[in-house]
Amino acid sequence: MSQQLAYVIVTPYSLYKSRTGGILTRLITRTGLDLVGLRMIAPSAELVKEYAETIVSAHDTQDRNIQELLKQYVLENLSADPKTGLRRRVMMLLFRGDEAVRKVRSVVGNLSPDRRGGETIRDTYSDLILDASGGVRYFEPAVLAAPNAEEAEKKLKMWARYSDADGGILENVINYPAGAAPERTLVLIKPDNFKFPTGRPGNVIDFFSRTGLYIVGAKVLRMSTAQAMEFYGPVREFLRAKLKDGVSSKAKDILEKEFGFKLSEADQKALGEILGPVQGDSQFDNIVRFMSGHAPGEIPQADWSKPGTEKCIALVYEGVGAVNKIRDVLGPTDPSKAPPGSIRREFGSTIMVNAAHASDSAENAQREFGIVKPGENNFKQVVEETLGKV
Repeated sequence: MSQQLAYVIVTPYSLYKSRTGGILTRLITRTGLDLVGLRMIAPSAELVKEYAETIVSAHDTQDRNIQELLKQYVLENLSADPKTGLRRRVMMLLFRGDEAVRKVRSVVGNLSPDRRGGETIRDTYSDLILDASGGVRYFEPAVLAAPNAEEAEKKLKMWARYSDADGGILENVINYPAGAAPERTLVLIKPDNFKFPTGRPGNVIDFFSRTGLYIVGAKVLRMSTAQAMEFYGPVREFLRAKLKDGVSSKAKDILEKEFGFKLSEADQKALGEILGPVQGDSQFDNIVRFMSGHAPGEIPQADWSKPGTEKCIALVYEGVGAVNKIRDVLGPTDPSKAPPGSIRREFGSTIMVNAAHASDSAENAQREFGIVKPGENNFKQVVEETLGKV
């Protein structure tokens, strides 16, 4: 079976209602596909019009009336808000694997006013409410997806063509009250959430949704060794200093037991000065390996800048007090000290394997944006690598 690319568009309303995590959880766990791309897009009028014209298709198994509803929905709800003039946000999810389009569509489901179960995404999150005469009172599809591989390719190339101009870290897409001072912060959903197809990435996003903040940037990230070294560089000196006392005490106990003589406090301090930096460097290498797949000494320096083997999701959250709100939900670095209901208490296991990272200040967020580049368009890159130039 050939590897396919499939997309899912999370609608502005689903984003607004913080349903992104639940949608992502179902797609990952029920398709078993590889999440290879994420991008936030604020569709231009040109993109909305071009996409809407592709909605009605003879190849779609859904009723023609439903297709017409979807076309009208796209024109009305993916266009800029007529009241504020602000563009609306959508999130593009890109999956790869055998029969990816069929698998994604089966999890997305079709639209019907008569649905009774909760098996598909649309069963749970969409609405199609009719009045007594059969007219449509309310319609929200929750997500948009292609009906077959041919149309998936056509629409992916279309969105990819607009993804530079219309996508990235979105600007001026949220309507704030006068005087509000929003800030942005970075979240990394760490590699421990991607060891096998699991709902954890979506569950973590669900926890962050409690903050009431807005996702304005998203990217699937395979952090290089060089990126991990730069990203966690400030931690290195902290570890070298912090670990002196612990390693010197352990070394003193081992040496006294092994050789049968006592060491003075000065000797123990000297051991810390020697071994602390060594232990700190070792722990730093472990962090780099965990985030990128390789410690610096394990691969040639020429390969340090290549994408790593471990997957993360990088998210940019925006809103008033964003840094503190995200860190409150995340919890302290050590999961054993994190309060109940925090992400690290629920999903973390050690100080390093602790589910997610979040910037500790608006200034550090800017530094981290420069390293991981959450606005980088690897969505378009994956589309072109698989389907050819757009």
